[in-house]
Amino acid sequence: MGNQIATSHAVNFGQNILPITRVAIFSAEEWEIFIEEWLDLKKVEYKKIERMGGAGDKGRDIVACIVENISANGSWDCYQCKHYDNALAPSDIWVEIGKILYYTFTKGYSVPRKYYFIAPKGCGTSLSTLLDNPNDLRDHLKKNWASYCEKKITSARLIKLEGEFLAYIDQFDFSIFTKTAIKTIIEEHKKHPNHLIRFGGGLSPRTEITESDIPKSIQANETTYVTQLLSAYGSDCSQEFKSTEDLTTSYLNHFKRARLNFHYAEQLRNLYRDSLPTGTFENFQNEIYDGTVNIYENIHSNGYEKVKAVETQASAIDISSNPLKDVSLQKDKIGVCHQLCNESKFKWMP
Repeated sequence: MGNQIATSHAVNFGQNILPITRVAIFSAEEWEIFIEEWLDLKKVEYKKIERMGGAGDKGRDIVACIVENISANGSWDCYQCKHYDNALAPSDIWVEIGKILYYTFTKGYSVPRKYYFIAPKGCGTSLSTLLDNPNDLRDHLKKNWASYCEKKITSARLIKLEGEFLAYIDQFDFSIFTKTAIKTIIEEHKKHPNHLIRFGGGLSPRTEITESDIPKSIQANETTYVTQLLSAYGSDCSQEFKSTEDLTTSYLNHFKRARLNFHYAEQLRNLYRDSLPTGTFENFQNEIYDGTVNIYENIHSNGYEKVKAVETQASAIDISSNPLKDVSLQKDKIGVCHQLCNESKFKWMP
């Protein structure tokens, strides 16, 4: 592969706001949705992700189910999303731990395998130290129960730290409470189709393709458009070309350009597939199709003239809004014509 391609996108935009800075200005709801998107990438680990945030969530912002039926202890993970201007302190999370303890004690739901605190600025030193020492976390919760939990777990009544409930807390495994670093979340979120929509930063640069980068033999995904091109060339000179090796110079030169353009369009399709919302490249293809189909449907003297007319029209199309417009080239537009032929949306010869 050759040098990186300089596109308009690469020179038109200034320095991007870092994602770790941008998440700090999310609303609380945006923060939960962002975390839910991140968890969507973990569908191999989780059977189901459900955002519960809001009144009545009983201390569960996002529930990630390890199995379909989460009635058993350890069958789900809880992600508690806190969007504060500061790093989380112990006083910010006592009531959340209290809710988990109370509602698992009263069988409102089963005990989670893990309970993660997630905040844009992470957990402060005091809270991090307690999370690393489960017994200390329990002791400090008990000391702060009256101030932070007793009146705030439910509005129906006071939740006293006594009797069977106190015994339940004393035997509860406080090691389930932990944290996840925001840097890790942002790095993993890069694989989500909404990452660029949320954080910008532009699409990664493309690499120039030359003839030497293309396999010498026709690949399985090229047979349809190549066969159509051979027929189109034959219609121009009343000859039958059974393979590209039979082509005369002028047709061979065109074929080399067409094949290079096809591989550029394939690069465009594959390079950004996981970086953009589903259907982005297909919409790009549709714009080329819509802009060339009238020319395609015109009467042409032969198939080769039709190919050249459609290619010329494709080159003139202005892609107005598709996210790929700033990284696409003329070669991509022409290459899409051959992709469309490959997909039987265009046929140069009957």
